[in-house]
Amino acid sequence: MNPLRERIIKDGKHLGNGVLKVDSFMNHQIDPQLMRYIGEEFARRLAHTNPTRILTAETSGIAPAVAAGLVMNVPVVFARKHQPITMAPEPYREKSSSPTHQKQVELIVSTEYLQASDRILIIDDFLASARTLVALEKLIIQSGATLVGIGAVIEKQFQNGRELLKHLTVPIESLAIIERMDGNEITVTT
Repeated sequence: MNPLRERIIKDGKHLGNGVLKVDSFMNHQIDPQLMRYIGEEFARRLAHTNPTRILTAETSGIAPAVAAGLVMNVPVVFARKHQPITMAPEPYREKSSSPTHQKQVELIVSTEYLQASDRILIIDDFLASARTLVALEKLIIQSGATLVGIGAVIEKQFQNGRELLKHLTVPIESLAIIERMDGNEITVTT
């Protein structure tokens, strides 16, 4: 059994309504050894895409994206939810619905860090509804860069987010796939 699957089964909690709580090892508290495994696994599966940058969303995607960037030796850019005064004027912007925050969020990336010459690999914590991944794809399109692949740490297959990505011709890899969550039972494949 792989360490990610073991950890989801041991410490993941189904909160109802399709919400999986993994903050004891991935979102609020981060297990560095598990992140090392995640980075190595993303590199094994997606290094062939030859990215020049990895893109993720603030905040839960940062740890797995940095782990992958470390192994693949490429910089990581994260879409911010608030524009700091230090950001270049007129950044790329895209709205996305956040299931965990239960509201619309704006994703913002400086024009300094996404350029038309870039080959972008998206790495994020979840592929569920895929709304965040689609918003990140739109930021890439705005920049003129090329999307070369998508990696999700956990895919909630029952939420059918992959359907929103079927127009893409790039590899989409999920390290753990949740088939269903019933009460306290979480069925994980891969």
